[in-house]
Amino acid sequence: MIKQLNKSTVETVGRPVRILQFGEGNFLRAFVDWQIDIANEKGVMDAGVAVCQPIIDPERKVLGMIDLMHRQDNMYHVYLEGIENKRPKKDVRLVKSIMDSFNPYVDYAKYEAYSLSPELKITISNTTEAGIRYEEGDDLTACPPKSYPAKMTALLYKRFKHFNGDPTKGLCIICCELIENNGSTLHEYVIRHAEYHKLGQDFIDWVENSCHFCDTLVDRIVPGFPREQIGEIREEIGYDDNLVVKAELYHLWAIGGPGYKEVMKELPLDKAGLHVVFMPSIKQFRDKKVRILNGSHTGMVPIALQMGCETVMDAFNTPDIERFVNDMVAEEVIPMIDEDRDELKKFAAGILERFYNPFIKHMLRSISLNSLSKWEARNYPTVRDNWFKAQRLAEREAFTFAALMTLYGPNSGFEPDDTREFVDYICANWDSADMEATIAKIVKESGIFTVDFSEVPGFIGTVAGYVRDIETLGIKDALKKFLGA
Repeated sequence: MIKQLNKSTVETVGRPVRILQFGEGNFLRAFVDWQIDIANEKGVMDAGVAVCQPIIDPERKVLGMIDLMHRQDNMYHVYLEGIENKRPKKDVRLVKSIMDSFNPYVDYAKYEAYSLSPELKITISNTTEAGIRYEEGDDLTACPPKSYPAKMTALLYKRFKHFNGDPTKGLCIICCELIENNGSTLHEYVIRHAEYHKLGQDFIDWVENSCHFCDTLVDRIVPGFPREQIGEIREEIGYDDNLVVKAELYHLWAIGGPGYKEVMKELPLDKAGLHVVFMPSIKQFRDKKVRILNGSHTGMVPIALQMGCETVMDAFNTPDIERFVNDMVAEEVIPMIDEDRDELKKFAAGILERFYNPFIKHMLRSISLNSLSKWEARNYPTVRDNWFKAQRLAEREAFTFAALMTLYGPNSGFEPDDTREFVDYICANWDSADMEATIAKIVKESGIFTVDFSEVPGFIGTVAGYVRDIETLGIKDALKKFLGA
């Protein structure tokens, strides 16, 4: 029998609200709140979360997420499926870490009460990439202010005044928005608001010395509500849960910044066995992840799409693609990263294992968005390092660029989701009779890239040769020729 999901059917534990969370979406619930629930269960934390809806929705036609959370007393299941040690694995958890949820545009008094609570230690946010933006003149006296940086400025200023500048009442401010330097950018905008609104040097000093803004890197694929499977999942869990979140098993949270040690004390998720790492700066860690995971995706996509694959798993079920990507990471990417080789291999193995996950439909088409700029940011640094550090050409990375050129070229039948003028330039200047001149024009004269790839001797000629192979043999046989198969 399927039961309703609420406090009358589930035993719960009341916990002090130490975390104010801006964002009620699938990612935070399947990533942050899931981790806090585990840490609470293991006894390394005793922290409840209050979830705040960050964006006003004046013309809501259907039940919002906050309404659904209220109906279930803020409980829901996280349904994880993936591959571990090359074997399928599933984990289902009823998350009970959220103590309260509210819309501050409807219940501002509750928002202010949590903001000024002496028990509050942490704020966590995911207000989307567009959420951390500076809006000059944003009204800090609004209930609440419009933008997230203005909300945070007003919250901290009221807290500063309420506690008379008590240095122990500052907050750890953790951002999960998918932009580089997310916490540092929020910090910059809070200071700008404080200066613009003349909130005083005492307040600015308190923010600088008593609050800790953290940059983060978050990683977990979260497809969200499993609409197609919800009937069987409800039968399995035994509850009528309208907030089930489906996600992959893998999770990674890197947290860094000047005050990272303070955050470690308040959010000791690593002590619960979770994949959370704290460090003074996440830049090196982010670069490693971008080169191994994102670079593999970006390099694989133009090859796999031209071979008829639709998903990441389709690609990795194709032996030649699987071998190519694994060899590229092992022989060209990892040797150029200045870290312990065994640790890097372990890190890479954990990331690449995700490519085999049959439970997550990670579409190659969606990964292909803006591939030109992605290849420059994610793959070219490996080409450059191989040449300038090891005096060798990264042949596999060069092949991925050749495949990208043929995917964007005039004969692929593919419509790239990229800057139109760049795609048009590639097609207009395509000359199969002189491919070396074509590639030279694209990398040196088009304005597509910010770096001239010809700084690496032999890169243009090598890419041109691979393009000729792809055009003459087709991508499948060109890849076989490359692999020596």
